[in-house]
This record gives sequence, structure tokens and C-alpha cells, in this order.
Amino acid sequence: MPEETITIGGKSFEVACQEGEEPYLQAAAGLLDAEARQLIDQIGRLPEARMLLMAGLMLADKMAGHDERMQALEAELAAAREEIERLRRAPRPEPTRVEVPVIPPEVTDTLAELAARAESLADQLEEGSR
Repeated sequence: MPEETITIGGKSFEVACQEGEEPYLQAAAGLLDAEARQLIDQIGRLPEARMLLMAGLMLADKMAGHDERMQALEAELAAAREEIERLRRAPRPEPTRVEVPVIPPEVTDTLAELAARAESLADQLEEGSR
């Protein structure tokens, strides 16, 4: 079982851990050390046992807050998943019928005839101006 040296609140401790757990131990010690340093900055030097107790309680308080937030997020996620599932099971809406106006053939023919007349008049004007 490997032994690691961790530092909390400026004090070093030898701690044993399982093989491969060293990074997790160092990360946990870092969290506890941050709380201890905050205490030392606010209060000053404390007896070792009191510093560790207070830092542990502060860290536990943060964890409790994170746990509450996580539970709320898990409930929100479960509700969102239920809503998605409800929408998947719901029948598809009826397609919307869209009416597109159709131009009657007589109007198209009349417009083509007017265009031909306009071109003819334009040609006549062009020949007359030469």
C-alpha cells in the first residue's frame, strides 16, 4: 500500500492509500487544504485538530449543497426525459393543407398576348427612330 505525503493547512501528513488511488488522494487533500487555508487566513493559527475539523465541516457543507443541486438537476432531467417520451408517443399532427392560388389559363394567355403586342410596338418604334 503506497504512502503519500499530503499537506493541509501548512502541515504535512503521511497517508496510506490503495495502489492507483494516489491522484484521488492528492485531489481530496487539495480540497481540504483550500478550506484549511481559508480558515487560517480568516482566523489565524488554530490547533491542528480544530483546523482539520473546521475545514472538514466546511467541505462537507459545500458537498451537501452540491448534493442538493445535483438532486434538483436529476429531477429536472427526469422530467425532461418524461416530456420527451410523452412527445414521442403522441400522435403526429394532421398535415396542414396549404391552398396555392392558380392563375387561370385565360389570364396567362392574355398576358402573353399583351407582351407580344408590347414587343411589336417596341420594334415599330425602334424602326421608326432609325
